[in-house]
Amino acid sequence: MHAFIETRRAAKAIPLTAVTKATLRATAAKLGKSAANWIAASGFDASPGTFCLLPDAQGKARRVLAGIAAADDLYALAGLPLRLPEGSYRLDDGLVALDAERAALGWGLGAYQFTRYRKAARAPAKLAVDGAVLRAIEARIEASTRVRDLVNTPTEDMGPAELAADVKSLAATHGVEFREWVGDELLRDNFPTIHAVGRASHRAPRLAELRAGEAKHPHVVVVGKGVCFDTGGLDLKPADGMRWMKKDMGGAAHAIALADLILRAKLPLRLTLLIPAVENAVAGNAYRPGEVIRTRAGLTVEIDNTDAEGRLVLCDALTYASESKPDLIVDFATLTGAARVALGPDLPALFGNREDLAQAAVAAGRREQDPLWHMPLWAPYRAMLDSRVADLANAGPSRHAGAITAALYLERFVPQTIPWLHLDTYAWNDADKPGRPAGGEALGLRAIFALLAQRYRG
Repeated sequence: MHAFIETRRAAKAIPLTAVTKATLRATAAKLGKSAANWIAASGFDASPGTFCLLPDAQGKARRVLAGIAAADDLYALAGLPLRLPEGSYRLDDGLVALDAERAALGWGLGAYQFTRYRKAARAPAKLAVDGAVLRAIEARIEASTRVRDLVNTPTEDMGPAELAADVKSLAATHGVEFREWVGDELLRDNFPTIHAVGRASHRAPRLAELRAGEAKHPHVVVVGKGVCFDTGGLDLKPADGMRWMKKDMGGAAHAIALADLILRAKLPLRLTLLIPAVENAVAGNAYRPGEVIRTRAGLTVEIDNTDAEGRLVLCDALTYASESKPDLIVDFATLTGAARVALGPDLPALFGNREDLAQAAVAAGRREQDPLWHMPLWAPYRAMLDSRVADLANAGPSRHAGAITAALYLERFVPQTIPWLHLDTYAWNDADKPGRPAGGEALGLRAIFALLAQRYRG
């Protein structure tokens, strides 16, 4: 945790005082006339995200004032780790009392830099925190870092085999079971849609599985869409639509990180993690529009659009998940552009077949400042997936309600007797924001972990 230093080792840490526009004048007066004059001369007005360095007699920083909007904002200080001068800082008791754990979590998220292919631009400023606070936040920061690193890594280094290897590494770390199906093993063991989507790539499609926990505990299955690159298949994407398709395994990244959080927290549940990992490529053996595939569930699917591939790799995994009759299934997927058109980049679309469960997830997201937006499984729209030659199609001619029809497709593969949540998440920041650098992002991860902790830990 390179962005932190324990309080006991931070005797010389620079005090950092949070101020709002409403408390700035009183704070300046409390610091004395010289400081107040400096603040005024600097033009600091406590706008959120701004800061003011107060110098000592030698010109070195003796205090920092940080402008914030609200004391409970997770991202109140998140823009500071890579903007403040390198050194150690500590939260100072001022007129605005920040929650130490929430402030530290935001600080850790704001210190992230992706360094696989180049050195970090600089070392982050360090925040002094109590050991108990550090232990409380480190798993969530590392989970977000895992999602970001996986999504940011280009497909040349994060193909199906590498994604499955991350699941295998996670299993080894926690001493739990791992297995995978590779290439034609998927056909042998009846995962035909995963195989169909991935067969055109020179890298074999896979299904990775992690199992952990005791049989006496409730069984939770977490599924993540692992399309490591999506060309669109024969329904080829245009260049601008393909540019960032390394991120189409963002659902898998979320699922892997959630599994790690569950295992670290030792939640009393039996966990299964399923990652169908493929590349949707173009070759002579690519699956074609108009083909009919018989899924693991026995339902036949007509391929209306090869770029609606995520729901195909997920449907066999969801069927397999359902066969063990778990207490809950949760899936994450970068599934539809329609969800982004409807809700923008920050809000994952949440679907579920239990109203109370979906509302509990939304409430958990609100508490964690990791928002979700509950969307309807509007049954009349099932007709948009009608096929004249198969049980259903994977897409349809209408551009209406694309996120809903994708969720309705997935719903066909989860029995109504099993509670199920589906997150259509972007897994990406288009631009830098405090605590949310451009690139891969965990969206909905903390919310769902908080829901599971509440549901199973009590």
